Amino acid sequence: MEGILPLLLWGGLIFLMMRFGCGAHMFGHGHRQKQDESAGKPGMEKPAMEKDELVWTAPEQDTDPVCGKDVITAGAKSSVHNGWVYYFCSPECRAKFETAPETYLGLVGREDK
Repeated sequence: MEGILPLLLWGGLIFLMMRFGCGAHMFGHGHRQKQDESAGKPGMEKPAMEKDELVWTAPEQDTDPVCGKDVITAGAKSSVHNGWVYYFCSPECRAKFETAPETYLGLVGREDK
């Protein structure tokens, strides 16, 4: 019995330290207070959209700006130019587009930003 009491005291001390002391960050405590305190401070406003809310899905089909063919986007090569995503039927068409995109932009009917 004398050996159990010190073990229980040490176990209780470790529990209290983990719950409220140095180990509290392991359980996620303490972060809520920091968020709530910063809610009213200037410059610490919450962003309008969370990162998880931003979702972009590719269309099922698009037009290759180089050759004008209809392309199924799931298996197509792609390239981004001025914030627009363009899909290509082949790596060759993508390479042509990436060397001189301005020459092919009029074929797909999108306006540049």
